[in-house]
Formats: sequence, structure tokens, C-alpha cells
Amino acid sequence: MVEKSRIEKPRVIVTRKLLPSVETRMEELFDVALNISDAPMSRDELAKAMAECDVLVPTVTDQIDAELIGGASERLKLIAQFGAGVNNIDLDAAKAKGILVTNTPGVFTDDTADLTMALILSVPRRLAEGEKLVRSGEWDGWRPSGMLGHRVGGKTLGIVGFGRIGEAVARRASAFGLDIVYNKRKRLPSSMEDDLGVQWEPDIDRLVAKSDIISLHCPLTDKTENLLNAQRITAMKPSAYLINTSRGELVDEDALITALEGKKIGGAGLDVYTHEPAVNPRLLELSNVVLIPHLGSATFEGRQASGERVITNIRIWADGHRPPDQVLRGLD
Repeated sequence: MVEKSRIEKPRVIVTRKLLPSVETRMEELFDVALNISDAPMSRDELAKAMAECDVLVPTVTDQIDAELIGGASERLKLIAQFGAGVNNIDLDAAKAKGILVTNTPGVFTDDTADLTMALILSVPRRLAEGEKLVRSGEWDGWRPSGMLGHRVGGKTLGIVGFGRIGEAVARRASAFGLDIVYNKRKRLPSSMEDDLGVQWEPDIDRLVAKSDIISLHCPLTDKTENLLNAQRITAMKPSAYLINTSRGELVDEDALITALEGKKIGGAGLDVYTHEPAVNPRLLELSNVVLIPHLGSATFEGRQASGERVITNIRIWADGHRPPDQVLRGLD
């Protein structure tokens, strides 16, 4: 790789408010413009930022499409994403423009797996319904037939997408006595399957049909959008539960709601939605679904680590080297 000239203090624009310690460090190292209000940038504000910075630090809520990238200044050479997913960025347009893209992979693995496991336990045991009942003042005490749910031990958990997070979920679920099947394009080595206690199921339709709980952990791509479509939702067991802590667009949300309304499946636990931050009002009316506000990565530790990775990527790039978390290759 041919080293590029060093940039002493790159102009960095951050689209959302980060942890104070991260912002302080950025102010020490870069010529940085922070988003003090934490209000999402409008499209015009994003275009203005991309016209006057060397580095843009967006988050997964910022849609950086081909038009915005095409109108960016020639000085913009790095998009340092805060977060692991990059489906909000048009990578082809960035590559054509000669803009590097980095992300922060791996820092939210345990946080997201913990939250997924919480939903796997919460939905079948109706914890959210029980909490609301207590708060309502209408709970009239314990009774043998009251608030019955399903135990998770001995049930089959189908994990669709088996990267870092899927594997971390499997390790947690195994401790709760779940039988685990996973779907991934390439099968794991048998030694790793034995270590994790999982079985490969190459056919998603078979996985859906046999699973008591389905947990989605795929990146959002053209091939995975609406991966859990109406046909597959219909094929789920009447007692099955869907857990989605990945991306809302992986699921046909209307088909899911229809199934939940008709009690065609047992329930769902959702941390992500198709049109975030808007939540379909039909979901809000349902008692057999747990709804939480995209909390998968919401820990102090994870957000701190992600901010530090962003800083590292910018510093190494500014020193003329390839940043460690470069998403796009061939721009060296």
C-alpha cells in the first residue's frame, strides 16, 4: 500500500450526540463539529456537512445515499460510521467517489445477544404483560391458571444468520436448555458445532417450520429484505415466537401483524421496526408482542467502545494508513 500524506487535524463532522468522553477526545484530536442538540440532521444539513468536511461520522439512522455522496466535496475522503451496520450508506457510490467507509464491528455483540436472550425469555413468559398488569392495579393475586406462558427449556431455537451475534445468542440459549438450529450459507466446522451445541439447517423454510422460537441476526441486504415474508410467517408453528433485534426490514411487518392479530403465532419480541422511529399503530394494540426502542446496543460500555473505534479509524486514516475497520477495499 502506498502511504498517503498525513492530515494534521482533519475536519470531522459528527451527525449525532456521542458520549461526553468520546466527544472530548475528538475535540482534542480533530477539528470537530459536534451535534450538541442530538437532533437528526436533515437531508440538507447532511449535504452541507458533506460539502465541508474531511470525515463524516454518521450513525445507522442517517441515510447516506448516492445523490448525497455524489454531491459531496472532493475533500470528503472518509465516512467513519458509528455502528456495525452500513446498509444506510450507498457503498457503491462511495467507492466510485473514492471515499473510504469504516464501521465499528464487534463492539455490540454481547450487548445485542443479551437483549435478544432477554426477549427470548420475556415473550414466552409474558413478562411485559405481567408488568403492565401489576402497574394497572388490576392484579388480583396469584392463581393456578393466571398469566400462563411457555417454558423455554427443551424448545427449538432457530437462529437465522450466524455471525458474531448469532453465535453469542447460541451460547446463552444453550445454558437455558434450548435446542439450537442455525441457518448460514456456509456450514460451521463440526468441532465448532459440537462446542456450541448447534445443528446446521441450510433450508430457511425447514428452520422456520421446526422452530419454536426464531431469532433473526442477518445484515440487511437486497437478498435479506423481507426474508421472513408472509409465506414463511404462515409456515410458523401456531405457538412459535419471533424475535428481531437485527433490522426491521428483514420482516414483512404487515404480514407479521396480521399473524399476531389473528393469534396465528404465539407472539413476538421486537427491538427494530420497518419505519423507525415510527411504529405501526397496529403493533401498539397487541398484547402478544414486546416492543422496545432499538436498545440492542444501548449500553455505556458498547457506545464508549464504538466511539473509541471511530476515533481509531480516523486517526490511522489521518496518519496516511489504512484504517483497521475499512469496509471498502480497493481504495488504497
